Amino acid sequence: RVHPLRVLFRNLQTQARYESPSHDEQDDSSFLPRSGLATPRQLVRYLDEYVIGQETAKKVLSVAVFNHYTRVRANLAAFDDESGPDSWSEANAGDAHSGVSSAHLHPHPQRALPQLSLQPRQPVSLFEKSNVLVIGPTGSGKTLLARTLARVLDVPFSVSDATSFTQAGYVGEDVDMCIQRLLQAANWDSYRASTGIVYIDEVDKIARKSSSTTESSRDVGGEGVQQALLRMMEGSVVTVQGKPSSLEPPAPTARGRSSPAAAQRKSHRNRPDTYHIDTSNVLFILSGAFVGLDTVVKRRVSKGSIGFTANLAPKEEDSDSKGFMPFFTSNRRSPENLLEMVEPSDLVKYGFIPEFISRLPTLTTLSPLSTQDLRRILTDVRGSLISQYTALFGHSGVEIRFTTASIDQICLRAIERGGGARGLRGIMESLLLDAMYEVPGSNVRYVLITGDTVLGKSPALYWMRGDGPAFWAAWADEEQRAERH
Repeated sequence: RVHPLRVLFRNLQTQARYESPSHDEQDDSSFLPRSGLATPRQLVRYLDEYVIGQETAKKVLSVAVFNHYTRVRANLAAFDDESGPDSWSEANAGDAHSGVSSAHLHPHPQRALPQLSLQPRQPVSLFEKSNVLVIGPTGSGKTLLARTLARVLDVPFSVSDATSFTQAGYVGEDVDMCIQRLLQAANWDSYRASTGIVYIDEVDKIARKSSSTTESSRDVGGEGVQQALLRMMEGSVVTVQGKPSSLEPPAPTARGRSSPAAAQRKSHRNRPDTYHIDTSNVLFILSGAFVGLDTVVKRRVSKGSIGFTANLAPKEEDSDSKGFMPFFTSNRRSPENLLEMVEPSDLVKYGFIPEFISRLPTLTTLSPLSTQDLRRILTDVRGSLISQYTALFGHSGVEIRFTTASIDQICLRAIERGGGARGLRGIMESLLLDAMYEVPGSNVRYVLITGDTVLGKSPALYWMRGDGPAFWAAWADEEQRAERH
């Protein structure tokens, strides 16, 4: 008995049911992270090479990014499955001989009643969007965490500052500018931009300013910006202008040859006027120092009571109790980090509307850096400050060394100065100013920075060409002296 063969062939339709995707839209999955996306544990291990400490924040961000792009892949796969049957389908015996299938024509909607189906026409999201709010003092690594994650995922990443955002119609930047920067980072690829990461720094500056505004005035830089960000963070289609500004100066050309700027301007003319970016698959990471938020948490935690056995909160002689706020957040680690106990109600009291906070389900805090953390930032991580300045002097043919005592003194000065890791660079610049001024173009080939140099008791030590043994002997003596102390 011979069974009939089931013939698979490519249908030749007499009428297209769907628009043919353009060449730019084909193979869209190649712009996303590969199916073998690193696990959260591997992401944390990668972050450890660049960011010191902040173990909780690393876990929260790694899990949020991994779940977000898993959700994006699942949604796109579900959309592809529901977009239509595969072009290779089974055919009956009659169509197998002709090679032509029907056009699947549908009756006019006014002549036939549509058959309502309980199945949704659009794919249902498997996971809801989980934006991230990062709270931590300045210089603790908020921006570095987001940038490092974007580098390992190879996705478009844009950085915006919330201090310049205003409500639409007022002087300042609209909130749509963060999506326009994301589109520029994606090389004007709208599909790739719709799966990127938007990082908004200084988000605490858009808190509602109830004390400085009156009932007749509008807070266009605070609550107005929060309301403008609501739909964008939830997921909406944002219209972005694609044409460059008309005030751009013409790029000069040499001997009739087109310059790169002219080629870029020509590509601008080929762009559409507007782009429509769907932010449903865009991950928003918001961060800020939130100076004064610990006071709000302290008021909620320390509940007053009366009686002989009442637990009274001790008076802390800090800057917050005196009503004075320092310019830099201190690096000194408190016995308990009050920011770890932050709840959404505290952020609402700080000046955010409840609708805005509810769109940030993932909340993580960063701790101030300790002395050991600052030391590891100087020496251990990739791209450490000492390795950067060593390479900088190496371009001039000069070798520079830092003693153990000098590194300890630099960390102590950074603790007193505040500003976290950013304070380290300021100290290094002022410390090496004379050496960077004297060494280039001179006969100096070796520079030694000691603990007395950091304290200002003695200048940096210099050696000429051929004095290498004396330089290494002096460095060894300083190390032995530090070990004895």
